[in-house]
Amino acid sequence: MDEGSSRRLNPLRSAPNLLTLLRICLAPFLVAAILDGHYALSFVLFLAAGITDALDGTLARVLKQRSTFGAYLDPVADKLLLSTLFLVLLYKGLMPVTVTVLVFGRDVGILLVSALLYAAAGRREFHPSLWGKANTLAQIVAVAAVLLRKVTPNWYWIAAFRAVALDATIVLTIISGLHYAWTVSRRGGTAAANGSQTSNHQTGK
Repeated sequence: MDEGSSRRLNPLRSAPNLLTLLRICLAPFLVAAILDGHYALSFVLFLAAGITDALDGTLARVLKQRSTFGAYLDPVADKLLLSTLFLVLLYKGLMPVTVTVLVFGRDVGILLVSALLYAAAGRREFHPSLWGKANTLAQIVAVAAVLLRKVTPNWYWIAAFRAVALDATIVLTIISGLHYAWTVSRRGGTAAANGSQTSNHQTGK
């Protein structure tokens, strides 16, 4: 059996992407649970989504099954789930307006800049920074803390944990957004300088 056939018959080959798709499929059930006030169920579903997030990356590394499709799909799944949850929790009066506006403003700004970079320079590599990863983690913890607060309303340390998680989300959202803007401006300046040098070389200047 050749290598190509072996890969096609290996059921684990597509496991990371399937886990990512499962996380996307969990989103409507999670939203429905929150809207119906089933916060214990929504917390469990959110934990399940978090487990699939951890497993898909781990499997991709262990099985060496990283793909371009998976590299794009994973952050899209994260943003789709988190953005939806921030909106739903805002609608239910559980997520502060300031946090939601900052999170959405940053994500929309990055999306627009990425689209402009792709249109102008054909750039497709938008590797997440350490600050960006920290911000995503803070958002996950904040959503979990908000849901857990509804499940355990009498546990006062959960209230304190929720406040810290929301403050961390605000701080990291601002820092990661500024860091992204600085990185884009630096790369843009470098690209412009390289383009100018190429033009001068071609014209003999």
